Amino acid sequence: MLDLVLKFAQSCREAELRVSTAELIDCAGQLELIDMIDEDQFKATLRANFAKSRREQKNFDRLYHLFFHEMRPDPTVAPERLENGGLSKDLAELLDQMAERDEANPLDQAIMDFLAGDPLPYLREIQRIENQAEAPRHQLKSNLGQLSSRLEVMLRINRFRDRIRELPGEDQTPSVSSDRRRAVDHLIQRLNTANRMLTEDTRPYNEALQQVKNYDTHYADLGEKPFASLSAKEIQDMRDGIEELVRKLKDAVTRRYASRNKGMLDVKKTLRHAGRFQGVPVELKFKDRPLRKAKIVTLCDVSGSVWSAARFMLNMIYSLQDCFSDVKSFAFVCFPTNITDIFEKNEVNRAIEKVMAETDIQFDSLTDYGEVLYQFHRDHLHLLNRRTTLIIVGDGRSNYHNPREKLLEEIRAKCRRVIWLNPEPEEFWGTGDSEMNTYKAYAHEVRPCRNLNQLIDFIEDLVL
Repeated sequence: MLDLVLKFAQSCREAELRVSTAELIDCAGQLELIDMIDEDQFKATLRANFAKSRREQKNFDRLYHLFFHEMRPDPTVAPERLENGGLSKDLAELLDQMAERDEANPLDQAIMDFLAGDPLPYLREIQRIENQAEAPRHQLKSNLGQLSSRLEVMLRINRFRDRIRELPGEDQTPSVSSDRRRAVDHLIQRLNTANRMLTEDTRPYNEALQQVKNYDTHYADLGEKPFASLSAKEIQDMRDGIEELVRKLKDAVTRRYASRNKGMLDVKKTLRHAGRFQGVPVELKFKDRPLRKAKIVTLCDVSGSVWSAARFMLNMIYSLQDCFSDVKSFAFVCFPTNITDIFEKNEVNRAIEKVMAETDIQFDSLTDYGEVLYQFHRDHLHLLNRRTTLIIVGDGRSNYHNPREKLLEEIRAKCRRVIWLNPEPEEFWGTGDSEMNTYKAYAHEVRPCRNLNQLIDFIEDLVL
C-alpha cells in the first residue's frame, strides 16, 4: 500500500499539486490509524495531506478517480492476457511494429505506459501541453501550439485504438477469443480515459469568488448610461460627480484614521503605565492598531470601447491616491506599459491625453491577454505583495490567443486580492473570444463596470 501511495503522490506532483516528503510521512502514519478498506476514510486522509486548500481539491479528486478507479486492473480480464503490469504481449509487438514504421516517439511510449497502468509519463505530457506557449513572431502571431499538440495526441490515441481493435483473432477457441476481447475492451477503455483527459476542465475550485451583480442607483439617468455612449457634456458632468464623490470618500477615510486609537481597552498597557501612580490606572490606553493603507496596482485594457471605462477608473483611483499607500498603473493592448510616472507628474485628465498620444502602446494591435500576463509576470511581479490589490480592467477578449491562465494563478498567490472589472454586460461573458469564464476562476472578485453607478459602488467598497 505504501508503494501505491508513493506512486499517487508522484502523480500529484506531476499535476502541480505540492506534496512534500514530510506530508508523505504524516500521511503514512495516519493511514495506520484508519481502516484502509473504507474508501471514504482512505480518500479523506490522502486529501487532508495532498490538497491543502479548497482550490486544490478539484484537481485532487480528478487524480484520485483516475489513479484508484480508472487505472486499476479490470477483474474480469484473465491475468494471463495482461502481463507485465497490464501490457499484453500482442500490444508490445504492436509498439515494435509502430516503431519500425515511424521514429521512436516519447508520446507513443507515454501512451503505452498509460495502457500498462502507469499514468505518470502521460500526465507529464499533458502538463507540458498546458504550459506550452509559442514564441511570438514579428509578422504573424499565433498561439495555436496547445491546440495542435492536443490534436497530435488525439491522432496517436486513435491510431492505437484502431490497431488494438485488430488484435482479437478469429481462428482461436471461443474461450481464448472471449478472453482477448475483454482485454482489448479494457485497453480501449483506458484509451478513452486518456482522450478525455485532454479536454477535461482543470480549473481550480473558486467557491469564494465574489461575483457582484447588484449595485445602488446613485445617479438616475447619467449613472445608468454606458461609458462608451457618453457625449462630451455628459463626460464633463460625470467628472464633476466623480470629484464630489472623491471629496466625500477622502473625508470618510480621514475620520477613520483620526479615530483609530479609540476602541478596545488595552488592559496590559494600562496596568503597565499605572505603575507610575502607585497602581492607580489614571491614564487609559487603547489598543493601537493603525489602519494600513493598501497598495493598488491597476492593469487596464485600453483597446476600443474598453478604454472608456478604463479612463474613468484611472481618474478615480488617482484622485484617491491619499487613501492608498502606493498606486501603480499599467495600460495594455498586446503588452503592458507602465504609465505611473505620467499620472504622478500630470493632472489626471492631462495624463490620460498623454497616455493616448505619447506612449508606445500599439492601439492598432490585437488584444492578447496571455502575452500581457506573461510580460507582467516576468517584469513586474516584484510589485505585488500581501498588501497589494490588483485591479484588472478589461473585457477578457483575447482574439483566440492562448489565455495563459496559470500565470494569473501565480499572480494571485502573490497579492492580497485580484479584482476584475469588465465593461461588458455579463450575458456576453464567455461568448466568442471572451476568456472571462476562464479568468474568473483565478480572481477573488469579478463585477461588471460599464456605468457610473457600478463604478461608484466599486470605489466605495474598495476604499471603505
